[in-house]
Amino acid sequence: MDPLASATDLSDRLGRPLTSAEAARAQALLVDASAKVRAYTKQNFTRTDNEIVVVRAQQGEIRLPQRPVLDVTSVVAIGTGGAPDLPVVGWEWDGLDIVRTCTDSPVINLPELWYEDDAEAYPGTYRVTYSHGDARIPDVVVAVVARMALRTLTAPTLAGGVTGETIGPYSYRTDGSGVGTAVLMTDEDRRELADAGYRPKAGMSMVRFR
Repeated sequence: MDPLASATDLSDRLGRPLTSAEAARAQALLVDASAKVRAYTKQNFTRTDNEIVVVRAQQGEIRLPQRPVLDVTSVVAIGTGGAPDLPVVGWEWDGLDIVRTCTDSPVINLPELWYEDDAEAYPGTYRVTYSHGDARIPDVVVAVVARMALRTLTAPTLAGGVTGETIGPYSYRTDGSGVGTAVLMTDEDRRELADAGYRPKAGMSMVRFR
């Protein structure tokens, strides 16, 4: 996936163009920072049309993993043990990130024979086709990714976790965080993302098909 911020975002925040040494490292650091933000938020922040995911309903509700949801086009109940996959009829999308299957039972609009004799073949797992993502990466995400990359890019040493300065005959070195060759996410970064609504949600089981 593409980085969630650019070298231009870095230079804008520095107030100057990147040096040649900084420019040589910037892309890799932005890729690393973006991967950490995506891993923490569980969000891609990329416009994607007609993605197919497999999700488990909880009490008749399917929570779609990526936001914002733009459209839901198909919901299919997945059969097991030889039972066929069946399109769900009457599902409702709440306009946000929830699809309601209109019943607490995982068995939706099944033929009577299947419902009576083999209801356990439908454990409440669904294949959903939907479109999602922003046309433009949210400002708060760009800011966090750029800040994470800049902490490493502008560190005075490449030794991870160590920062220092020399003034005349005097020098010092202290342990730090977020500097060196590794990009780190701080508690402040997590709080800012959480405050913006990009808080990881528990209790959702999902497998992406494509």
